[in-house]
Amino acid sequence: MVKKFLNDPKNFVVEMLEGIIAAHPRQLAYVADDVHCIVKAGERQPNKVAIATGGGSGHLPLFLGYVGEGLLDGCAVGDVFQSPSAEQMLEVTKAIDAGAGVLYIYGNYSGDIINFDMAAEMADMEGIRVESVIAADDVASAPKGEEGKRRGVAGIFYVYKCAGAMAAEGGTLEEVKRIAEKACANVRTMGVALTPCIVPEVGTPGFEIGEDEMEIGMGIHGERGIRRGPLRTADEIIDEIMPQIVDDLPFVQGDEVSVLVNSLGATPKEELYILYRRVSQILGEKGIRVFNTYVGEFATSMEMAGASVSLFRLDDELKRLLCKPAHTPFFVQPQL
Repeated sequence: MVKKFLNDPKNFVVEMLEGIIAAHPRQLAYVADDVHCIVKAGERQPNKVAIATGGGSGHLPLFLGYVGEGLLDGCAVGDVFQSPSAEQMLEVTKAIDAGAGVLYIYGNYSGDIINFDMAAEMADMEGIRVESVIAADDVASAPKGEEGKRRGVAGIFYVYKCAGAMAAEGGTLEEVKRIAEKACANVRTMGVALTPCIVPEVGTPGFEIGEDEMEIGMGIHGERGIRRGPLRTADEIIDEIMPQIVDDLPFVQGDEVSVLVNSLGATPKEELYILYRRVSQILGEKGIRVFNTYVGEFATSMEMAGASVSLFRLDDELKRLLCKPAHTPFFVQPQL
C-alpha cells in the first residue's frame, strides 16, 4: 500500500498548485484560468527583462519555487515528470512580458526543448522577443566534450539566481542571457540515489534499488546513472563523486566556489551536512576556497532518498549577482 496524503491521485498536481496559491496569494498568482501557469503576483516592472521557466511537477522547489523577487517572473507547470505544454508556456510569457523581452531558462530534456521552442515561436508571432538558455549541469549524464547531452539538475538554481539578479538590476535581454550562459558554463553537479520514488497516479515505484544498494549519477526522473553497487559510507560516496565534479570543469587551486548540497526529497539536513563535511575537506585539500554554501532541498524527486552536490565557480561578476537578495515562498536570501 502506498502511503501518501492524497485525495484522487489524478488531481495531485492541480490540488498541489491550488494549495500553493492559497498559501501565498501575495507572492504568486495564476494566469487566467489555467492553474498550470504561475506568475509573480503584483504589477510588472516596466521595461524589465522577464524570466520564465517550466518543467514537470515532482521536483519542488524546482521549478515553481523560484518565482519571486530577484529570481523568476513565471513558470509553466507540467504533470509529474512531464513537460508543460507550449500553450501554457506562451500564456506565462504573455503575462510576464514588460516590454524588454523574455528569457527562458530550463533543463535539458527533450519534451521541454520541443515545447519551449514552440512557445518562443508563438511568442514571436505575438511580438514578444524570446531568448533561451538550457541548463545541463549533470556530469554523470554525458562525458566531457558532450556537455550538450547532459541533463539539467540542481545546478540550475545558480543560473536562476544570477540571471534573476541581473534582470532586477535592469540588464538588457542580451545581458541577462549572457549571465545565464556564463552561470551554466561554471556549474557542475553529480548525485547519488538510495531509493526510488512513486508517481502518485501510478502508485508503484518507477524503478527498483536494492535495500543495500545505491546508484551513482541517477537522474531526477530515475534515469540510469553510471554505477550501481553496494551502499557506501557518506565519506566514500563523496570521495567517489567529487573528483568527477572537480575534474570536469576543471576546478583548480585558487578558484572560489559556491557549494550546493541538495536533498532529492527524503534525505534530511543532518545527513546533508555529513556529506558537506567531506566536500569541505576535499575542497580545502585542493586549495579551492568556499565563498558560501546552500544545504537543503533545491531540486527534488518526490520522496526519493539521495543527494547531489553542485559546485559553482565564481568571479567578481557572478559573486556580486549571487549575493543579491531574493525572496520567494520557497527561497529567501538577504543581501550577502
